[in-house]
Amino acid sequence: MVDHTHALSFGAAASDYDRFRPRYPEAAVRWALDGLSDARVVDLGAGTGILTRALLALGHEVVPVEPDPGMRAQLADATPGTTALAGSAEAVPLPDGAADAVLVGTAYHWFDREPAHAEIARVLRPGGAFAPIWNVRDDRLDWVAELSRIAHIGEKSANLIESYTDFGPAFDAIELGEFTHRTTLTPDGVLGMIRTRSYWLTASSTDRQRVERELRHLLDSHPDLAGREAVELPYRTIVLRARRR
Repeated sequence: MVDHTHALSFGAAASDYDRFRPRYPEAAVRWALDGLSDARVVDLGAGTGILTRALLALGHEVVPVEPDPGMRAQLADATPGTTALAGSAEAVPLPDGAADAVLVGTAYHWFDREPAHAEIARVLRPGGAFAPIWNVRDDRLDWVAELSRIAHIGEKSANLIESYTDFGPAFDAIELGEFTHRTTLTPDGVLGMIRTRSYWLTASSTDRQRVERELRHLLDSHPDLAGREAVELPYRTIVLRARRR
């Protein structure tokens, strides 16, 4: 069952979400499109437009679709000339076969998968690409693992790969791509990023205070972090890609 309270919690932090969340490596976005050029791409669950802007930079026509009005407003502010459509993965406001590709940036885990797969298949032309993408912190570093524990960030690359084994009968077998990159934040920026997470946005004031207290202790005391003006947060970008039959 999809937790819509968490899924629709991000609009309250839309500006910080756009500021602090990591971008997607160009190589990962190109791989997700499976060689398509000059494509019409639906960015489904587009949020504030982080993936939309990566696709625009590669020269594609992009149609963002996003259910949260706060996120749509931030996307419009941050992406001049682009307006997101109000819609969801289960109800995409586009005609049949309207897209060459559908990409999803760190949102597929919120979808009600069976109806979403049917809608995505409907919107895609035959042979079109469907690819969810996630930026996942690289927990192989101990301080990153501790940050994830403190902030209740549960997704891991292995869990994503194991959890999503197919996209339903309308799609070919899933192919896996994995890419690495880093984002640089100040210590306050790390806290800002955590404040855009669904756990924080739906937590009680007591839980928020605990998370912030423990994170500040980590940033001030860990030997890889203490005294630093900039923190390099490593990510693994996971892409699951399949073609529409």
